[in-house]
Amino acid sequence: MNITKEQVFIRLQSIFDEIFLDEVKVTPELSAHEVEEWDSLLHISLVVAIEEVFKIKFRVGEVETTNNVGEFADLIFLKLQGSYV
Repeated sequence: MNITKEQVFIRLQSIFDEIFLDEVKVTPELSAHEVEEWDSLLHISLVVAIEEVFKIKFRVGEVETTNNVGEFADLIFLKLQGSYV
């Protein structure tokens, strides 16, 4: 899939808008600790939605290595480019 990092963030914003009840502005620095309703159940829902939208799969532990949305977006981008297996 040919996609830019900016397009990854645009799609992530749409996913966040669907998953979270309150508005969450997606920025590279955003982390789960900053969003009150971001619990483990919402985290799983978010990962599943991202896998469906981007048509990618994460291995166990891959997502946990990311500290914020920017690092998560980098992981998505690398998977889409085929650079991260």
